[in-house]
Amino acid sequence: MDEPTYYRTATYEAVPEDVHRVLLLYSGGLDTSVMLKWIQDQYAAEVVALTVNLGQPGEDYDVVRAKALRIGAIDCHVVDAREEFAADYVLPAIRANGIYGLGYPLFTALGRPLIAKLAVDYARRTGCDTIAHGCTGKGNDQVRIEATIATLAPELKVIAPVRGWRMGREEEVAYAREHGIPVKGGTESAPYSIDDNLWGRSSEGRWIEELEHAPEPDVFELVTRPEEAPDQPETVTVEFEHGVPVALNGERLALVELLERAGEIGARHGVGIVDHIEDRIVGLKVRDIYEVPAAAILLLAHQELEKLVGTIHQNQLKPMLDQRWAYLVYAGLWWEPLRADLDVYMVAANAQVTGTIGVKLYKGSARVVTRASPYAVYDPQLATFAESGGLFSQAASPGFIELWSLQSRMAWRVRDDDGR
Repeated sequence: MDEPTYYRTATYEAVPEDVHRVLLLYSGGLDTSVMLKWIQDQYAAEVVALTVNLGQPGEDYDVVRAKALRIGAIDCHVVDAREEFAADYVLPAIRANGIYGLGYPLFTALGRPLIAKLAVDYARRTGCDTIAHGCTGKGNDQVRIEATIATLAPELKVIAPVRGWRMGREEEVAYAREHGIPVKGGTESAPYSIDDNLWGRSSEGRWIEELEHAPEPDVFELVTRPEEAPDQPETVTVEFEHGVPVALNGERLALVELLERAGEIGARHGVGIVDHIEDRIVGLKVRDIYEVPAAAILLLAHQELEKLVGTIHQNQLKPMLDQRWAYLVYAGLWWEPLRADLDVYMVAANAQVTGTIGVKLYKGSARVVTRASPYAVYDPQLATFAESGGLFSQAASPGFIELWSLQSRMAWRVRDDDGR
């Protein structure tokens, strides 16, 4: 491997003389395992590993920790952050109907500021001067992690070896073998680049980058392919209190368990597959395959309940603020004061978002079929064609129509070429 060239383009970037002890965000995969050894060699630095559990399925964290220590970490901290992630990151996203680009429910974008915040905490606890991450130079995660570190801990430096070393997968495998680093399955030749947590899963790489290529079956590890989903539909009821999901099918659950349960139900019915073209903040347009069964159910139910209890004016304004909230999170600006300001509005706007929504799931589709709320701005008598019961007189409608259309009618007449 060529020796790296060190130069700064940002004040928080580390050069070798800055680096003595490094807090490495460690997943246990090939990239971060190679990084763990490479940092020791290139910087002559001690490495403290940090692994964060945000609900990634199938992880054995004892194995991850043992691997880090075997490669040379002086310690490896494993943090179960699922409850904090659910309460402080996913829940605000539910209140804000957090979707970017009409399809992406922000699960990775929500996880990165928490991971980076924990990295700052553990770097300070363990006497580290530098934080290292495994992000590439073409993704959004580098922005989310480094912006968080620079905001919360301007005294800490950052290194991003993958961004600088330009090793391909084969070179990384060769480096791992040369240095006795365990490689999964002997090759670590996973067909896709995967990220997952409680709120969803993404896949990139291989044919996904070919826009004319339809999804191949092996990409779906979380959600059942719709054509293989059960032949019988299922209706799941979601109960909210002040915008917080509190129960599924009448059973009250803690938030983490509720997210997991909703994900299991949606995945079984093939719900939550998103084949998405996305505008990244680094300027690229990319294609991702997302599997988001919990989000597909809960965001749909929340939006419907919000619409039921809101006035026309609230329901016209809030989606615009939702969009701004989602963009700030997507763009790595979790710590931007405007996002915190918007959160205050989201909590207030959800004060009456209490009730139960029924969502029917069938072979990849999810649609709302029942609605109930004590705060519904809805009167079944007014919704019928029968004479109203006193809240308003239908006979008053012509006067309203005349006034409501007055300016539009005048403008049309004065601007019409024929003067009609």
